[in-house]
Amino acid sequence: MIDFAIADFVATIRINRPEKLNAMTPEMAAALVAAVTECNASDTVRCVIVTGAGEKAFCAGSDIATLDVYATAWDFRNRADYCDALRACRKPVIAAVNGYALGGGLETAMACDIRIASSSARFAAPEIKLGWIGGGGMATGLAHAIGASNAAMMLMTGDMIDAERALAWGLVSEVVAPEALMPRAEEIARTIASRAPIAAETAKLDLHAAFTMPLDKAIAYERDLQAICFATEDAREGRAAFADKRQPVFKRR
Repeated sequence: MIDFAIADFVATIRINRPEKLNAMTPEMAAALVAAVTECNASDTVRCVIVTGAGEKAFCAGSDIATLDVYATAWDFRNRADYCDALRACRKPVIAAVNGYALGGGLETAMACDIRIASSSARFAAPEIKLGWIGGGGMATGLAHAIGASNAAMMLMTGDMIDAERALAWGLVSEVVAPEALMPRAEEIARTIASRAPIAAETAKLDLHAAFTMPLDKAIAYERDLQAICFATEDAREGRAAFADKRQPVFKRR
């Protein structure tokens, strides 16, 4: 199942099937898509945390036992994809990787904007061992995060890497003790939630443009986004707070 809660402008999506290493079923994928849709629509959500229940796993990807429910390979190709939903989330998303992030679980983490990991986390793209490859953004995500050679190592061997190697390669931003993972994720989320929400959302769009647009187009788009932010009520509040030497109160307007 997918647990979903909102507190202090931070939504937490918890993949809760620890007895199966939080492997995703089609029903769970639909619930995660619904949670992200709610985050997009809500003015009370300014940042999202995605994590797994239990101590062993963040997410072991799709439950292999459920893959045969698709009548054809074309049906499988066009299934509701939880990684697509996370990439489409307009709010900043933090992955708190608390254990195994395998296959679709690794893709889930890479669909998030910021990744922090427990020292017990392990990462792999093991699909090749079963006769296929990832389809939720695996190669693109790895190539952008860790470079072509390291991505090839993971994609072509299917072997696991530990949290320290993930940190050295740039797959995650921080590695913390297991008991510190959620407090640290919540700390980052609260910091982001305290910033101007429209600016945070446009920063996410700006980063996406940096990866998908030619340089001149990306810079022009950035200036457009900056102009949009500058015209908001929150930007006016930020300037006034700076002049008054006080903390700004942002309203996502």
